[in-house]
Amino acid sequence: MKQKFLILGGDLRSIKLAEMLITDNNKVFAYGLEKSEDIQENSQIDKISNLQSAIEKVDIIIGPTPFSNNGETINSPYAKEEIKIEQLVKANKQKILISGGIKESIKEQLEEKFLKVIDVMKREELAILNTIATAEGTIKLAIENTDKILQGSKVLILGFGRVAKIVASKFSLLSTKVTCAARKISDLAWIEAYGYNSININDILYELKDFDIIINTVPQIIIKEKELKHMKPDALLIDLASKPGGIEGTKAIQMGLKYIWALAIPRKGCTNIICRIYKRGYI
Repeated sequence: MKQKFLILGGDLRSIKLAEMLITDNNKVFAYGLEKSEDIQENSQIDKISNLQSAIEKVDIIIGPTPFSNNGETINSPYAKEEIKIEQLVKANKQKILISGGIKESIKEQLEEKFLKVIDVMKREELAILNTIATAEGTIKLAIENTDKILQGSKVLILGFGRVAKIVASKFSLLSTKVTCAARKISDLAWIEAYGYNSININDILYELKDFDIIINTVPQIIIKEKELKHMKPDALLIDLASKPGGIEGTKAIQMGLKYIWALAIPRKGCTNIICRIYKRGYI
């Protein structure tokens, strides 16, 4: 047997990773995955009900990506109860913790307690693969939540960072009409260099009525009630940004708009690929 791993919380990627580690003859424990049928039905994975006990049994703890959505609890959608970050900080350990998207302030706390803390999203290849999965998941959401084909649809993407670049590329390959909005002059120049339409985020108000799909990647509220009033009644709004997001979602829903806050959406079909790369990085 190679090593002992604790899979702590997480989504489909964590579940698939647990199965891959088992296949490689590692010992795997799970905590915070009580609602996962795949985990519960796998007799080779030890399900632990006490976090301290789980940590004591292993060499390496693998947390979710992102590690936390709110800075207080560990990202664990399959857990029966919330797992507070302070529980992990207080646990007795000299272990290796591997997770992704850990805020620097939280990482500093963890580094005081753990032997080593590794943020996998600091690795460029993992961040890129995660972004590809996010882009494909966004396309899936767009197909499922619109009444017309994507070809010819007008798509507005807010921001032009890593996620926005890949999302724009994938949507343009589907013959949609892509416009990207940014503030920096250099970003606007790059948007045009890639062949997309460009617009300054500060000038989007009276342009919003033209778009069928609006995708936000900026973790700062940009789309408020004033902007929402200028949108098509059947427009689809997808927010990919971490908290607080970039769209006033509650207001959008109240106004009858179709709004999706799509946190952590790697498509199922991409999960195997990402986990192989994750596993390679871990071991």
